[in-house]
Amino acid sequence: MRWWIPVVCLVAFQTGRAIAHGAVIQYKTTQALEIQANYDTGAPMKQASVTVYAPNKEDPWLKGQTDDKGRFTFAPDASLPGNWEVKVRSAGHGDIVTIPVGATNVVASTNRSSGYTPLQKGVMTASVVWGLIGTALFFWRRK
Repeated sequence: MRWWIPVVCLVAFQTGRAIAHGAVIQYKTTQALEIQANYDTGAPMKQASVTVYAPNKEDPWLKGQTDDKGRFTFAPDASLPGNWEVKVRSAGHGDIVTIPVGATNVVASTNRSSGYTPLQKGVMTASVVWGLIGTALFFWRRK
């Protein structure tokens, strides 16, 4: 019997990281806004396409690329207070973050990241465990 296969799979899924790429975007305030874009694995989104949208504008306000560490910095126009949207994409993976900027060009929230909620993580973990058990029982059935 290959008893070790489900054990290896269970250990691999308990690490908390998926093999597929999602994206996590964080920002912090300096004289400008600095975007830090990483995949779910923690690897930086190198040379990713960045599009910045000003509040209530459909056309891009600024376009650029992240550096080799997944960073992108820009200074929003002080005359356009509101929610700025920053879209980061690379090879089909990406995310959009909304950054509230006040009339005095002060970011209302200094650290925000997108990701899964604890409930979503719990449901995904339970689904993986259920799938592993079902797969193990399928291959271990007696003929």
